Amino acid sequence: MSKPILSMRGINKSFGPVHVLRDVNFDAYSGKVTALVGDNGAGKSTLIKCIAGIYIADSGETYFADKKVSIGGPRDATELGIEVVYQDLALCDNLDIVHNMFLGREEKSGPTLDESKMEAMAKKTLDGLSVRTVKSIRQQVASLSGGQRQTVAIARAVLWNSKVVILDEPTAALGVAQTEQVLKLVRQLADNGLAVIVISHNLNDVFQVADNIAAMYLGSMAAQVEKSKVTQNDVVQLITTGRSENLSGAAK
Repeated sequence: MSKPILSMRGINKSFGPVHVLRDVNFDAYSGKVTALVGDNGAGKSTLIKCIAGIYIADSGETYFADKKVSIGGPRDATELGIEVVYQDLALCDNLDIVHNMFLGREEKSGPTLDESKMEAMAKKTLDGLSVRTVKSIRQQVASLSGGQRQTVAIARAVLWNSKVVILDEPTAALGVAQTEQVLKLVRQLADNGLAVIVISHNLNDVFQVADNIAAMYLGSMAAQVEKSKVTQNDVVQLITTGRSENLSGAAK
């Protein structure tokens, strides 16, 4: 496997007496989907927030594109090309798709918004992701389905020349057809060369879309392995016990 674009080594994070992350190693690869799995409280969200700069790790090292980096806040992560789509999506129902995609980063022409430039950039991004489910990029987000809203949030994340996109439970609360639509979009992101990290509790979705699986257990990385080398039962064992009888040699 090629070198990871994002590599974290020996990451520790505590909140008072609670040691949430324990010497965690984690890698994400360009052109690959890495599923981050684990039970509630395993440390998935804390690890992602350390990557995104919301939390600062107490110790450990982070490498991005083979260079050691320090992520001291969300701006540092954004400048590296790391974008996060959280479960709540953070969309404004009263705005259309274009204005949601540029929310807080509007393009201007003099004192006014450059609507035509933003519209062209939004359309190019959606076309690049092979999005065919949105009738008009001027639709208000309030009129969109759950799958379409997730699509808009993901498109906003990749609009800014991002290199790593993190998706927090992207198929939660979606129906079968919408889930399929979002999983195809996730695969498209990787096929476009991005490193995609997906947090998910749904192992069917994980095995459908992921290339690698990173399983956490009680704040530690139980194993990070290629999907082709494990079964769903192996992953369930990693999530529930921190080990698998079939992965005795797995990298921790």
